[in-house]
Amino acid sequence: MPVKSVPIQHTSVHFRLLQQYLFLLKRYPIITKSVTSGILTALGNLLSQNLEARKKAGAIDGTGVARYAVYGLFITGPVSHCFYQLMEALIPTTDPHCIIKRLLLDRLIFAPGFLLIFYFVMNILEFKGWEEFEKKLKGSFWTALKMNWKVWTPFQFVNINFVPVQFRVLFANIVALFWYAYLASVRK
Repeated sequence: MPVKSVPIQHTSVHFRLLQQYLFLLKRYPIITKSVTSGILTALGNLLSQNLEARKKAGAIDGTGVARYAVYGLFITGPVSHCFYQLMEALIPTTDPHCIIKRLLLDRLIFAPGFLLIFYFVMNILEFKGWEEFEKKLKGSFWTALKMNWKVWTPFQFVNINFVPVQFRVLFANIVALFWYAYLASVRK
């Protein structure tokens, strides 16, 4: 008696979501990373607002969540994707000092530049002028950069040296969920 092959129809939702994500990541890498970044960045802002709401009574600012979603969608996703691809080309794993070089490139060049872009884009999305931008930079940029170096260095060490390149933006976005909650509160 021949045995029929029957497709598995009762797979878990998590497994199907993962399969769909992997398919989209392979087919549309930048768009997939950008949408994921937009969602997780917005969630980071929402997390920050929820933490602050516990301290004081206040409603959720939907425009703040939208600003962070736009930033993640149009800046974090594509810029991070390009940076990790460029890093692979500039500092291949065959380089004997690639672990240190990658970390230094990320921490000393990318981190300050990316944080500066964050401040600049958020200032634009908040419809604020140049004076306000300078004030925010002077008031919290150095503090945020030092915190970035403290918080992100171990995560980025793992990310840029051990996480496959196609998953680096996702890995960073998951960590960034909490980082954007911090930035939302420190920029105020």
